[in-house]
Amino acid sequence: MTERHIIRPGQGGGRDVFEYAVLRVVPRIERGECINAGVVVYCRARAYVGARIQLDEARLLALDPAADTDGVRAALRAIEGVCAGGEAAGQAAGDDAGRRFRWLIAPRSTVVQPGPVHTGLTTDPAAEAERLLDLLVR
Repeated sequence: MTERHIIRPGQGGGRDVFEYAVLRVVPRIERGECINAGVVVYCRARAYVGARIQLDEARLLALDPAADTDGVRAALRAIEGVCAGGEAAGQAAGDDAGRRFRWLIAPRSTVVQPGPVHTGLTTDPAAEAERLLDLLVR
C-alpha cells in the first residue's frame, strides 16, 4: 500500500508545503461568536510568513455594538507587523519566519484569535494568502 498524502522530494510539481490559520475576531469571549478577519500563511521552504487582513466593521458591530473597532484594528495591524519582521515586529524582530508564525498561531483568549492550522501546497505563498482571504474572509 502506498501513502498518497506524502509528498516526497521532486513529487510536488514545484509546489511547497504551506500552513495557514484564519484570524478570528471574538468581540465577546463569553458568547463565542466570531467573524473571520484575516489569514496568516507560513511557508518554511520560502522562509515566508505573511498576513492578509480585512475587517468588516459592520459585521463586528452586529455581533457587539460596543466593540472596540480601533483596538481590533490595532491588534490586526500588530499581526501584520510581526509577519513583516524587522522593526515592525517588536520583540519578534530577530526571530525567523517559522518562530513568528508559531507565536502568532498560539492559542489565546483575546479578542483576536487564530483558528486551527491547516496545510496545503503552493508555488506562491503570497498569492495563496490572497486566495485564502478571498475564500475565507471576504
